[in-house]
Amino acid sequence: MGNLCSISISTEDTIYPCWDCIGKHANYICKLEKNLRALSVALEELKALKDDVHRRVDCAEQLMIKRLNQVQVWLSRVETMITEAEELIKDGSNETQKLCLAGYFSKNCRSSYKFGRRVARKLKEIVELKSKGVFGKVAEKEPTASVHVRPTEPTVGLESTLAKVSSLLEDKQVGMIGLYGLGGVGKTTLLTQINNKLNCAQFDFDVVIWVVVSQDHTVENVQEKIGKRIGLSNELENKSSDEKAVDIFRILSKKKFVMLLDDVWERVHLTKIGVPLPSQENGSKVVFTTRFLEICNEMEAQKIKVECLAANEAWKLFQEKVGEETLNCHPDIPNLAKKVAEKCGGLPLALITIGRAMASKKSPQAWEYSVEVLKKSAHKLARMGQEVYPLLKFSYDSLHSDTIRSCLLYCCLYPEDVLMLKSELIEYWFCEGLLDEFDCVSRARLQGYSIIDSLLNACLLEEDGEYYVKMHDVIRDMALWIACESEAGENSFFVQAGLQLIKTPDVGKWENVRRISLTGNKIKDLTETPTCSNLQTLLLNYNELEVISDGFFKFMSNLRVLNLAGNRSLRELPEGISELVSLECLNLSRTGIRELPIKLKSLAKLKYLDLRYTDVLRRIPRKLISSFSKLQIFRMFRSGSGGYYANEMDEDILFNSDNEDVILELGSLQHLNGGINGFHNPYETDGDNLLNDGNEGLIEELGCLQHLNMLSIHIRSALGLERFLSFQNLEGCTQELSLCVFKETKQLNILSIANMDSLERLDVSECGYLEQMKMEMKFGEGRMLQTSLFSTLREVTIFECGNLRDMTWVILVPNLRFLWVVNCSKIEEIMSEEKMSEVADADVVKNLKSNPFSKLQNLGLQFLPELKSIYWDVLLFTCLTEIFVRECPKLRELPVNSDSAKGNQICIQGEKEWWETLEWKDKATQNAFLPFFEPQ
Repeated sequence: MGNLCSISISTEDTIYPCWDCIGKHANYICKLEKNLRALSVALEELKALKDDVHRRVDCAEQLMIKRLNQVQVWLSRVETMITEAEELIKDGSNETQKLCLAGYFSKNCRSSYKFGRRVARKLKEIVELKSKGVFGKVAEKEPTASVHVRPTEPTVGLESTLAKVSSLLEDKQVGMIGLYGLGGVGKTTLLTQINNKLNCAQFDFDVVIWVVVSQDHTVENVQEKIGKRIGLSNELENKSSDEKAVDIFRILSKKKFVMLLDDVWERVHLTKIGVPLPSQENGSKVVFTTRFLEICNEMEAQKIKVECLAANEAWKLFQEKVGEETLNCHPDIPNLAKKVAEKCGGLPLALITIGRAMASKKSPQAWEYSVEVLKKSAHKLARMGQEVYPLLKFSYDSLHSDTIRSCLLYCCLYPEDVLMLKSELIEYWFCEGLLDEFDCVSRARLQGYSIIDSLLNACLLEEDGEYYVKMHDVIRDMALWIACESEAGENSFFVQAGLQLIKTPDVGKWENVRRISLTGNKIKDLTETPTCSNLQTLLLNYNELEVISDGFFKFMSNLRVLNLAGNRSLRELPEGISELVSLECLNLSRTGIRELPIKLKSLAKLKYLDLRYTDVLRRIPRKLISSFSKLQIFRMFRSGSGGYYANEMDEDILFNSDNEDVILELGSLQHLNGGINGFHNPYETDGDNLLNDGNEGLIEELGCLQHLNMLSIHIRSALGLERFLSFQNLEGCTQELSLCVFKETKQLNILSIANMDSLERLDVSECGYLEQMKMEMKFGEGRMLQTSLFSTLREVTIFECGNLRDMTWVILVPNLRFLWVVNCSKIEEIMSEEKMSEVADADVVKNLKSNPFSKLQNLGLQFLPELKSIYWDVLLFTCLTEIFVRECPKLRELPVNSDSAKGNQICIQGEKEWWETLEWKDKATQNAFLPFFEPQ
C-alpha cells in the first residue's frame, strides 16, 4: 500500500468554467430567434443609412465634387455586409425549425450553435458599421488637375509648328507667344495640341488654363472662365471686375501657369483681368491665337505664323477626308481629286469641307463638274458658302472701315495666283475714289500702303517680296462670294478673269454691274454695244484684242477705270472711247497702239495715263497731253522705241530665267549696236507730233501740268534730257527714266540726274556712241549737289551701249537692288579703280560707299565679250540672291571671298565652261560658292 498516492481535485476550478462555456454556447442557440429579428432591423437601418449617404454623394458629384475615399470604403463594406446579412436571414428559417423546448435546445446542437454564433457576430458588425456611417461630409473638391486634356482629331502638317512652340515654352526668355494666320488654317487645332502636350512630364506647370476669348468678349466673361478653372467660381459672384482681378491675381501669382487664349480679336489686357504678366521670375507663359499680326505686336508676343499646308500635306489631308474607297472607284478620280485639292490652296478648313463632301462622289463626271465649279463659282460647291466663307468673312467684317473692305474686294478682280504690284494697286484704288483722305496721289499712296498693311495684318493678303502682294485662292473665292452673292447689291462684281475665254461673256449680264474683270483671257474682238450705265471699272488687260467697235463704250458714261494693257494686237483705239467722259484711269501699256487720237481730249477728268512699253507708238498730237489738266500719273517708259527691245527687257523678262532665250536672241542681233539711228520714222516730219525731236515736245507739255505727281519718261536725245532737267517739277516726280538713242552723244554726265529724289529706275539703252558716264559736278549753272546722291534709285539697266567701257558711277548708288548690263561689246569693268582715282570733287568722294553693292539683290551680266572685272576688291553681298552671267568669256574672277555670302543663299547661273575656268581667292572661297551654281 506504500506505493499508493492521493490526488485532490477542486470542483470549483473545473466545473464552473466548463459550465460558463456551455452556457455561452447555449446562448447562441437560445437567443437565435431574437438575434435574427435584431439583425433584420439593423439591416434595414443600415440600408437606409446607405441610401442617405449615397444621396449625399450623388448630389456632391453632380457639382463635380469628388466623394471621400473613406466614404467609398464604407459603402463598399455596406454592400458586402448587406449581402451576407440577407443570406443569414434567409437561412434563419431552416435553423429555427431545428430548435425545441421553447427554443432553449436544438435537435442539432452543433449546427444551431455555429449558425447562432454567425448571426450574433454579424449583428455586432452591422451595429459597428452603422456607427461609422455618420459622416460630417461625404465629398470634397478634388485638387485641380494641371491640364484638362481636350479631345482632338488626328492632324496633318502641324508638327514643325508645334515643335517651335514647344521650344519657346521651354525658353525662359519668352513669356508671350502669338500664333497668327488665316481663318481655318488650324490655329485652334494647334492650340489644342499644345494644351495636350503640356500634360507630358517634360513640362512642370502648376496649371494650364484654356479660355476662348472670341470676338465679343468682355473682361468679366474672361474672368469667369479663368475663375472656374482655378476654383474661384463661388468667390467671384457679385463682385466688381476689379475685385475679381484681385482674387484671380492672388491665386495665379502663386502658381507657374500657362494661359491658352483662343480666337483673340483685339488686345487682351491681362492685368485688367488679373493675370500676372509672364516673366523669367514666375516662369509662366501666355499663348494665344489670332487672325491679326497686329495683335501679336500689340501684345508684344513672339510671333509664329501658322501657314497653309504644303502641297504634299494638303493632298494627304484631302485623301483622308475623301477616303480610299472613293479614290479607287475609277482610275481618273485621283488626278481630278488632286486638281480639287490644289484649288483649296492648302487651307485645312477648305480641304476638310470639300473632302468630306466629295467622299460620296464616285464617278469621274462628278469630279470633273466639281473642278469646273471651283473655277467659276466655288461658293456653290460642298457647302463652301455655308461653312467656309462665313467663317472667313469674320475677318473681312472686322476690318476697320468700309474703305479697307472695298480695297480687299477690288483685289479679287485680278486672276487667281497673280502677283499684284503694290504701287499699281494703290493707284487704281486712288482712281476708283477708294482712297478718300487725299486728293494728291503721292500722298494717297501713304493711305494705300496703310491699307495694304491692314490687309496683311489680317492675313487677307500675303506679301511676296518687297513690292508685290498676292491673294490666297480661298480668300479670293470668299471675296468673289461677297462681291457677287453675299453683298451683291452693294458691290455688283462680274469676274471672269483668267479663264481663257475666247468669246465675250453675255453682255446682257453687265447691266447693273459696277466692276467687270475679263483679265487674262483670249478675247479677240469686242463688237457689241453693252448697256451698263453703272459700270465704273472695266478690266480687259492681257487678252488678245484686235478690234474694239466704236459703239462698245457708248453706254458707259460713268466708267472711271479702263485697263487695256497687254493687248499687243490692238493697233488703234475706237473713236467711241471719247465718250468716256468720267474716265480717270486709262492703261494702254504693252499694247500695239500706234498713235493716240486727238479725240481723247474729251477725257477731261483723266488722272492716270499709262503708255509704258508701247513700242510702236509713233504719234501723240500736240496739245493732247497738256489738255489733261487733272493728270497726276503719266507713264511712258521704254515707249516708241521702234520695237527693238520693246518690253522684252522689262522686269518680267530680266528677272525671270525662263526668258533667257529672248535676251540671248536680242544680244545676238548685231544691227542693234548702233541703236535705231538709221531707222526712218514716218512720223518724223509731222510737225503736230509730240514724239519728234527726242520727245522734247512731250516734255514741254508735261512741264505745264500742275498736278503731275508721278512720271515715267522716255527721252531720246541729250537736248531732250537738258530740257527735261529744266523743269524742276518733272525732275522731282520722275520715278522711271529711260535714256535711249542719244545720237552722237559720247559723254553723259550722270550727276546731272543725281538730285532726282524720286528716281527709282534708270535705263540707258541703244546709245551706240556713248563712251563715258562721267561724274562731274559742273553740270548746270545754279544747280547744287545734294548730300545723298541717287538715294531712291533701285534699278539700273544698261543695254546696247557698244562703246561704253565702264559703269564706275554706280558706286554712288547706295540702295541699288538690281543691276543689269547687256550687250555692251566694249565694256571692260563694271567699276574701275582707275576711274575712281580720277574723281577729285570732295562732294562726290564723300558719297562713295565703303562697301558698294551691300543692298544688291540681282546682278545680270550678258553678252559682254570684253568684261574682265566687276570690282577691284572683295565685296560683301549681304542681300544678293542671284547672279546671272552669259557670254562673258574674259570674266575670270568674282569679287568674293569665303565670307562674302555668309548666311545668304545665292543662285549663280551661267555656262558650265565659264564656271570651270573661274579663278578663286582660295579653296575656302571656291567651296563656299560651289553649292550655289546652276549651269545654263
